Amino acid sequence: MEVYQVRVFLEVARYLSFTEAADTLNLTQPAVSAKIKSLESEIGTSLFHRLGRKVQLTEVGQFLFTEGQKLIDLENHLLKTIEEIKQGKLGQLKVGCTTAIAEHWLPEVLFRYRQQYPDIQTQCVVFDSAESLHRALTSNQIDLGVSEIDLGDFAEISATAIAPIHYALIVATNHPLTKQKWLSLKELQKQRWVVLPASSANRLVLESRLTELGRSLADFPQIETVDTLSLVRTYLTQGNYVGFASDLEFKSERQSRILTSIPLQEFPLPGNVFLLLPQRLSQSVIPPSDRPSRKSPSLNPIQKFAALVQPAQTSTSELTAASPATEPSVRLRSPSLITRSHQTHHPETITIRIGIQNATIPTVTGGLVIQRLGLLEHFLPRSGRYSSTQYQIQWQDFSLGAPIIQGLQSGQLDIGLLGDYPSLLSATSPLDSPHPVSKTRLVSFVSANPDGSCNAVIVPHESKLQSVEDLRGRVIAVPFSSSAHGMVMRSLQAANLLSDVTIAALDQANLNRPFQHPTKLADGYAHFAPFHAIACQQGKFRYLLDDDLSGLPAFHAVVVSEVLAERHPEIVIAYLKALQAAQYWCANTSAALPLISRWTQLDAEIIVQLLSSTFQKQQPGRFFSEMTIRPDWIAQHIAQLSLIPGNESLKAIDLNQWVQPDLLQTAKARL
Repeated sequence: MEVYQVRVFLEVARYLSFTEAADTLNLTQPAVSAKIKSLESEIGTSLFHRLGRKVQLTEVGQFLFTEGQKLIDLENHLLKTIEEIKQGKLGQLKVGCTTAIAEHWLPEVLFRYRQQYPDIQTQCVVFDSAESLHRALTSNQIDLGVSEIDLGDFAEISATAIAPIHYALIVATNHPLTKQKWLSLKELQKQRWVVLPASSANRLVLESRLTELGRSLADFPQIETVDTLSLVRTYLTQGNYVGFASDLEFKSERQSRILTSIPLQEFPLPGNVFLLLPQRLSQSVIPPSDRPSRKSPSLNPIQKFAALVQPAQTSTSELTAASPATEPSVRLRSPSLITRSHQTHHPETITIRIGIQNATIPTVTGGLVIQRLGLLEHFLPRSGRYSSTQYQIQWQDFSLGAPIIQGLQSGQLDIGLLGDYPSLLSATSPLDSPHPVSKTRLVSFVSANPDGSCNAVIVPHESKLQSVEDLRGRVIAVPFSSSAHGMVMRSLQAANLLSDVTIAALDQANLNRPFQHPTKLADGYAHFAPFHAIACQQGKFRYLLDDDLSGLPAFHAVVVSEVLAERHPEIVIAYLKALQAAQYWCANTSAALPLISRWTQLDAEIIVQLLSSTFQKQQPGRFFSEMTIRPDWIAQHIAQLSLIPGNESLKAIDLNQWVQPDLLQTAKARL
């Protein structure tokens, strides 16, 4: 039975005339008769007694005439409401969220939402765990969710990051730890902790991070578990306990200086707040770059909420010199609620061996910072074929690049941080090698020095040498196979002095920090940053040449074994994600450079002189963080160095084969 059939019947019943009903409906009489016959056929009984030209209602006809108008009224109401919803004039929105979101993030958002859309009724439903929020979303109890936990691993849910959330240690302001500006969880194992139940979002974030680092809450013997944030506050203020909290919690207590936050080394970057939608609805949510207006009448209540909370993306055409494009924010990943299967009888253990140069400050983001902040553990793959994988990370610190080259080529290292010249050497096969040499791939830059002024030649203060020309007939000691070695050869070649100067090896065993070489070991010394700066700062040496006469830019790069790149590209991508996170942390954390100074035991002034987040021409000698590979720079180095005796093998490097930028592109796209 169709509603339109009932509508036609009601007109005939009202007039008791097919002719008048046809006139009212703008139909022909045969069309009206056909509709009535069709309706009578469907219900299996007559609606009218036909007495010549007159008609009367049957008992069923009388009932339908009495009740049928309700169906018409309902249809009219439904159509009107649907149209109003389509136009955004009215509707309802049920938002589910976790406790911290409900108390500290969502209220302001809902207030703004109601101010813009007063005809849309909103309801906030609070859940005590991400699991219960997931169940409500998948069972259609709520329209959308907002959570600190990413539920996008579930196929039926779409998750979009919409805001940052920071995690830190929380203590009372009179706690002895407030004197510390930066702490590690390792330093807090003997403290008394108060934590929320295991189902809470904060607890899930903390335990997930500990698991990544090979630890657990069992390593903290003094733990109290309480049910509410109010109890946490009591333990903190009255018992001098320590806690773990996001910046959404205890806002008023921090503002009134009852409680204070202390940054944690294991949580150096913010996490995300996520907008959660059923996958079936996610396609209908307009991306920020595509929506014409936040108040567009064509948006439904869910789309309007999404438009309100998702930050608008600035198009390229809108960027000006006053508002340059910036790197996107780097965030820590959310814990996953999906239980990974570890039931295999023989779980795979992958050992990742990384050669780093912690004292070589321009590479510090690729080694020491990642190591200290536990960033590689955080980004390593743990799903799919890696769901049961156990990782062993071996960080091997070297003072030079030469042993890293040897490690990569002998298969003893998987990843290495190398300067420009040693990077090239890793792609060649030594003529005197008794064994086959493992191939390498260059997958990323770490830092760049466009003016090439990072290496230098220094001489003892009492030396009579005043210029490069004075080096004729002299001896320069240099770490062989280092970036300084490459710079010296290129510079002497440019000055037509290469055959007139003896280049001697600076014994690696004597490369103590700080620079302690005897001043009479050679006439001059060439070294890479920061060693020449340390030597001059100590007063025994001065600069003879602090520029690259060949005019080439300098760089440091990430070189990996071909085996790792081909067998486990996901691990290389994870390392590159960790590198990007480390560089973002250095550029956006005020405590970064002082911490690097403390970790390396180098003067903070030297750290500041060497590192910069962006390149500025008025600051020569600085390295700035740069991951984008410059094949043109590499080609220029090869072109100049391959003309120098002993470096002819560099001509054989196939940049299209050796340089592999796709892994970096994937890392940046997925971060």
